[in-house]
Amino acid sequence: MSRRGRLRPTLRLRLTLLNGVLLVGAGAILVLLAWLLVRDALRPTDELLPGTTVLLSDGGRMDAAQWQRELVDAASGELLAKGLVALLAISVVGVAGAYAVAGRALRPLHQVTATAQRLGEATLDQRIGYSGADDEVAELAKTFDAMLDRIASAFEAQKRFVANASHELRTPLAVMRTEIDVTLSDDDADAAEYRRMATVVRDASERANSLVDALLVLARSEAQTGRRLGRRTECDLATGTANALSAMRREVERIGLRVQTSLESAPVVGDPGLLDRLAGNLIENAVRYNHLHGRLWVRTGTDGERSWLVVGNTGFEVDQADVPGLFEPFRRGGRERTGARGSGLGLSIVRAVCQAHGGTVRVVAQPGGGLEVTVTLPTADAPAVTGPVPAGG
Repeated sequence: MSRRGRLRPTLRLRLTLLNGVLLVGAGAILVLLAWLLVRDALRPTDELLPGTTVLLSDGGRMDAAQWQRELVDAASGELLAKGLVALLAISVVGVAGAYAVAGRALRPLHQVTATAQRLGEATLDQRIGYSGADDEVAELAKTFDAMLDRIASAFEAQKRFVANASHELRTPLAVMRTEIDVTLSDDDADAAEYRRMATVVRDASERANSLVDALLVLARSEAQTGRRLGRRTECDLATGTANALSAMRREVERIGLRVQTSLESAPVVGDPGLLDRLAGNLIENAVRYNHLHGRLWVRTGTDGERSWLVVGNTGFEVDQADVPGLFEPFRRGGRERTGARGSGLGLSIVRAVCQAHGGTVRVVAQPGGGLEVTVTLPTADAPAVTGPVPAGG
């Protein structure tokens, strides 16, 4: 027998049976109380003398005690019979009404089930849209719709991420293939041409390798969000920041940036590789999206409970309303896949690393252009937050 064909202890059936049991029980108690009251109330001869007779309407006489017994028996019997009939009728009507009311009240639950069964890649836009009373069922329906909104957003973000990642990987691969094909098709190509082709292929492969490394770091960071870190080592944000500044020294000198630093000790506990990548990404972004003879300022410190890293730079203007979009993968300074240097994963990795370490990241657009990014993490002695923490705007 199919699941639909057999009687199942559904919530509607259980509510109906519960209502029926309560209704029949209450009705039975009322009938019993009425029966007892009638038997106790019909005692008209209790105060008469023994041997008293009663004159009947047909002219006959009957002992008063016997007449009372017959009157009580007849009245209580009639009350009991009519009461049971009324109880049966009320029970049938009550159970049927309870079944209908329970079905109407639980209708949104069926809508939730039907919607969940229909959900798929092409139907994530469907919602329950409950418009009944503002009760627990309405709260469940709204919660389900909100969950579908989050799932749809995550699904769209995932599709966009895959599409962008494919595009970013396809570009250097296409460059390498084009260079190789063009060079091989040139019968007059000499060693210098092959050397030029090799240089282009090497640069393209480095770009593809950097993108793959960034994707792996992002995946690793997001996988540890809300979970215990795989590696927990005491380290100092100031040390990682100093190393990142040293690695970018040539680029800083090339574009003539004025660098202001205040690197005080900022002890934290976490994955050293991820924390170094966090500092490196912030410094690289601050240099890459700066302008000639611009400014770069970097500060680290702690208040005993939280350690922080502040990286600010001059550059082109960014609207504060566009700041949240900078944390989306493959967004470069508010622009999507413009061909600028870098993978566009810098701030995405920063946010993921912060969340994995129970910290926060806040970005503020600077007047006249540029950004200031503030990363705050628990110190080495403070307990880390285990849940995901949203990035500040």
